[in-house]
Amino acid sequence: MTTPWLSTPQLATWVRTVAVMELLPAALDAQMRRESAMTSFEYQVLAMLSEATDRTLRMTALAAQTNSTLPRLSHVVKRLEDRGLVERSRCPSDGRATNASLTDDGVRAVEAAAPGHVRAVREYVVDALTEEQMTQLGEITDAILGRIDPDGKMTSLYHRHDS
Repeated sequence: MTTPWLSTPQLATWVRTVAVMELLPAALDAQMRRESAMTSFEYQVLAMLSEATDRTLRMTALAAQTNSTLPRLSHVVKRLEDRGLVERSRCPSDGRATNASLTDDGVRAVEAAAPGHVRAVREYVVDALTEEQMTQLGEITDAILGRIDPDGKMTSLYHRHDS
């Protein structure tokens, strides 16, 4: 079987897509470190917990929603725990599982970091696009996610909004 190579326009689009996938996380991480003294991943962990019922998730669910391995997540949660932002406890419904819960200090930290994060998202993505392009981006990301995350593990807390 021969591989159908990318056309010149497809290759050009792919190269630019890879550039966005590499540069955007670094730009968002730099803003988060500069303004909130935390990494983007730490913020993502706190944000996922802040939006969960009772501000609590099983570590396995949190790992899925942050696209993290359990060892990486455990290391980051330990750091957040040491700063008083997260607490770990045994899951009451399954003693083998561990829950992560956002503390009141964690809520304050994520609330303090959120405006800067939103400003950066607007600066780098939202304000660079027209409303029509934002709609198209949503459709494009849905199509790609349908292939690489068909169960919606990373986006399970969110429903698609077309407004």
